[in-house]
Amino acid sequence: MATATSASSSAVNPWVGDSRAKRSKSFDFAFSWATFVAGWSTVALLCWIAVAVGYAALPAVRQFGFGFIVGTDWDTNNDVYGALPLIYGTMVSAFLALAIATPLGVAIAIFLTEDYLPLKVRNIFKFLVELLAAIPSVIYGLWGFYVVIPVTTPVGNWLNAHLGWVPLFSTPSSGPGFLPAAFVLSIMILPTIAALSGSALKTTPQALREGAAALGATRWDIILQTSLPIAASGIFGAAVLGLGRAMGETMALAMLVGNNNQISASLFAPANTIASLLANSFGEATGLEVAALMYLSFILMALTLGINAVAEIILERTGATTRHL
Repeated sequence: MATATSASSSAVNPWVGDSRAKRSKSFDFAFSWATFVAGWSTVALLCWIAVAVGYAALPAVRQFGFGFIVGTDWDTNNDVYGALPLIYGTMVSAFLALAIATPLGVAIAIFLTEDYLPLKVRNIFKFLVELLAAIPSVIYGLWGFYVVIPVTTPVGNWLNAHLGWVPLFSTPSSGPGFLPAAFVLSIMILPTIAALSGSALKTTPQALREGAAALGATRWDIILQTSLPIAASGIFGAAVLGLGRAMGETMALAMLVGNNNQISASLFAPANTIASLLANSFGEATGLEVAALMYLSFILMALTLGINAVAEIILERTGATTRHL
């Protein structure tokens, strides 16, 4: 009855329908402009950060130029600065953490998405994995300092004593170094890789699973030959996001990596990263050192943006190839 009344009133007064259409059009216009402004504001904010950091780094750029990137000394007393050991430490620690976390994260994703457990138990495990992301990095650093380092130190000394001719074990373990830092860092990026890999594995069409099973494939045949190839691009994206997180991690690495500006192939050698140096030095920096630190910040930002851009290109090409299968 009410519907008939509203319909009859709209028929009697056509302006009611016109006003609703105008309001809807105005809302759509306002919403489209709001999203347009929000999207371009993100781009503008990124450009603003890059310009501000680059401008603050100009004194160091003028002083050292591109030689700053390949320089190996960081002497605050004589205002001599070089970023190569820091870039090396950042990349090595991040890729070591990625090498540990990616297989483990994919294994966890498979375990939580392939119905190995009842739903309630699976949700508990999923919650525990996600809970790792909520732990502050300083707690990870303390755990690494008091638990991980006492374990890795005797192992490193034994490997050095028996396999010291291998470059990876060429130095004894003195405590902080690449290995304990990478191990703790891998646990920190594990929730990201596991969650995104699980989401990628869930995109496998159920029809493909059932078809493979009908042809006699076992569960592991379906996982290895169907699910993983389809989810490969998503897993790669998860690994790249984990790498970006690892490259920017600060407090845990500042406590575990050793804060020593040197380049070494050994897993047990102390090193330094850009983020940890920024955290340790910025509060007391003055003069040219501030500009050098801002130069380092710009390099770190360029590295992370570059890696994500390359990953986006690879994902786009992989997705295009997958769509044509």
